Amino acid sequence: MHILKLWQEYTREDVHSIFSPNTTFTPQRGTWGLQGMVRVPSRPGDWVFFVTFGQAQGEHVFDESITDEGVLSWQSQPAQGLEDAIIKELIQHDDRINTIHLFLRTKKGSRYGYFGTLGYLTHDGSRQKPVHFQWQLLDWPPSAEFLQRLGLKPLVSREALSQSQAPRVPASLIVESAPPPPSITRAGVGKETFQNRKSPDYAIKDARNRDLGLRGELLVIEHEKERLSSVGRSDLAEKIVHVSQVEGDSAGYDIRSFEPDGTVRFIEVKTTRGGSTTSFFISPNEVAFSTQNQSKYVLFRLYDFDDKSGSAKTFILSGNVANQVSLEPTAFRARLSMPS
Repeated sequence: MHILKLWQEYTREDVHSIFSPNTTFTPQRGTWGLQGMVRVPSRPGDWVFFVTFGQAQGEHVFDESITDEGVLSWQSQPAQGLEDAIIKELIQHDDRINTIHLFLRTKKGSRYGYFGTLGYLTHDGSRQKPVHFQWQLLDWPPSAEFLQRLGLKPLVSREALSQSQAPRVPASLIVESAPPPPSITRAGVGKETFQNRKSPDYAIKDARNRDLGLRGELLVIEHEKERLSSVGRSDLAEKIVHVSQVEGDSAGYDIRSFEPDGTVRFIEVKTTRGGSTTSFFISPNEVAFSTQNQSKYVLFRLYDFDDKSGSAKTFILSGNVANQVSLEPTAFRARLSMPS
């Protein structure tokens, strides 16, 4: 019996035995033996993708790749268009509810490496047959040894390249006057944008990066000290407490600062490298604290964080966060209901 494990290698028959053990596997034939997209039985919305880089179908050669930040460029079957039911389903894919498993190899005849699950990023709304998608590898990165074993060398993203070439600027926090308008998602992008921008899901990527969160908090602490010192309250600036480092993450906020009149100011900091409309993760404890302390609570939303300089832009949300953002549940705690 085969068990599904990240960064392991499998044949098509192995994968079939994991997801559809009660059906017959026929090599080079049928759904599991031949197709690139396979529905998981009895689980609507769940898929297995088999991908071979450089594969051709008729006169069409699939242009597929993975960037160093785990962004997969992937194409549907050549006959599929934007109005196909399957394509519409994939565009609306929600990785919190349904799962797409990626099995990938770099040459025919070899075993597939299991790269984990995918989350929708965007698609090219101007081209079809095939439809071009970008997916985030949610379990990225693998070990260098696994990539070498498969013969895969990820592409260096243009964003990573531009960041490495950007001149170093002094650390700073640029405060914007207002939050940006909500972005429209799932509408697709044009060909040029699709080809030039392969941005990862910064919400997922950066939520796992504790160092990035700490650097964002330190940047806000310096901002708060300067704000108080500029109005003659250096005494209060010296009393600012980095609560997340003193107490951990249980307090419901990261920094205890002050208003010039001495009133306490509870600050939560959310930092990503993505743009101003990038989503971010916030815990139920943090939302509840903002509700209970509306008059004293502010959330600094740091974005476009620059690793080289430690600089970022920010906008500020004051009061109850639940009234200002769209909260999407990512998990539930369940207990048995009492009989009625």
